[in-house]
Amino acid sequence: MNPRLDQLHPYPFQKLRELFAGVTPNPGRAPINLSIGEPKHTTPQFIKDALVGGLDGLAHYPVTQGMETLRQAIAGWAERRYGVALDPATQILPVNGSREALFAFAQAAVDSTRHGRRTVVSPNPFYQIYEGAALLAGARPFFLNTLPKNGFRMDWARVPEDLWETISLVYVCSPGNPTGKVMTLDDWRELFALSDRHGFVIAADECYSEIYFREGDAPLGALTATRQLGRDLHNLVVFNSLSKRSNVPGLRSGMVAGDAEVMKKFLLYRTYHGSAMSPAVQAASVAAWNDEAHVVENRRQYAEKFAAVMPLLRDVLAFDAPDAAFYLWARVPGGDDTAFARGLYEKQHVTVLPGSYLARDAAGTNPGKGFIRIALVDSLPACVDAAGRIAAYAHETA
Repeated sequence: MNPRLDQLHPYPFQKLRELFAGVTPNPGRAPINLSIGEPKHTTPQFIKDALVGGLDGLAHYPVTQGMETLRQAIAGWAERRYGVALDPATQILPVNGSREALFAFAQAAVDSTRHGRRTVVSPNPFYQIYEGAALLAGARPFFLNTLPKNGFRMDWARVPEDLWETISLVYVCSPGNPTGKVMTLDDWRELFALSDRHGFVIAADECYSEIYFREGDAPLGALTATRQLGRDLHNLVVFNSLSKRSNVPGLRSGMVAGDAEVMKKFLLYRTYHGSAMSPAVQAASVAAWNDEAHVVENRRQYAEKFAAVMPLLRDVLAFDAPDAAFYLWARVPGGDDTAFARGLYEKQHVTVLPGSYLARDAAGTNPGKGFIRIALVDSLPACVDAAGRIAAYAHETA
């Protein structure tokens, strides 16, 4: 077996199961799970109908590049959302969810033939796929801590000068998981300049881009930043997904768009990887990308939950309202995130994720230590109930 598999850390939810081993949660409380970012809003019926309507396509092998109608639908959405015209033939690929594409992209982007070009940078805390992708591509992960003192943004000055020429790939996540912070135009300007200077590819994970709280105030995306800065898509690849936007995590449907030369190589890789999307899923995806009304309603529900939950937690947990996404990244009293999560599960039967499980020790600290991630994915009554229980437990342990 590939010895690099031994370098992989246990996934956060495996660690959570181990943390809860032997714990009997309060039987008088119904379970509420806010640990995993799995949307629980209802999947729109028209997407289900389109999926069923596409079942005849199961009689045919799909092509890796996807149907032209799907690539056109994605291009249309991107132009409406980001104000950028993408070529459906050369700059867009449908993928089986952003997770698999983010992993696969590192396998294509890291130059394993050059010993000096094997560093992959990611934020810290981070989506664990970035690290696993880097390790299995034979690269060395470099974790750039995002801390409260710098607004949870990546501080590029912390990258050692002699490391820049070893970097093949930089992952960024905006809106961020778990912090909900959005990169500014100045952030993008700085990152693009570094990419131009040192030649690395940027993988922009934007799967939470459509979960924001004020209509007409969408978070800045990488594609819009290129337009505003008057540059092309050189060395930029953007990843997005229907999972959060359209409440279809089980559909496993997303998109990748960007630099045509990079995308050409990624398509070649994917042709061998065997990652063509099912025709039925493609039909459902066309319907989803072409409709915005359901996304507006989705945002309304999340905004309602944040408005109800944050006042209940404000006096017991320290947090900033996220710019976007559906997470609260909150500092716990006492500073022990694992003990807080375990006690909350035992006493109140509410599950949250310890922040330290989403980060690695870097520069002498684990930047997730002392935080919990609360995913407001359940119904409004469940989230309000959970917030009340979290507040009660926090008061009890203060």
